[in-house]
Amino acid sequence: MTKVVNYISESFEELKSNVTWPAWAEVQRLTIVVAVFSVVFALATWGVDELFAKTLAVFFNWIKA
Repeated sequence: MTKVVNYISESFEELKSNVTWPAWAEVQRLTIVVAVFSVVFALATWGVDELFAKTLAVFFNWIKA
């Protein structure tokens, strides 16, 4: 258990002393970039899924006829 506590303590010390944290404005800007990209990627995935679904529906209706 001492090893775990020591590891956590050293991790916090590492984060405080050796990590260069970005400015708050940069964090906000990058968060917006990630959110917009996520929405665009989700819409693109949905669009491709709809396209394939309609294409397969047309294909199978063509086979049945």
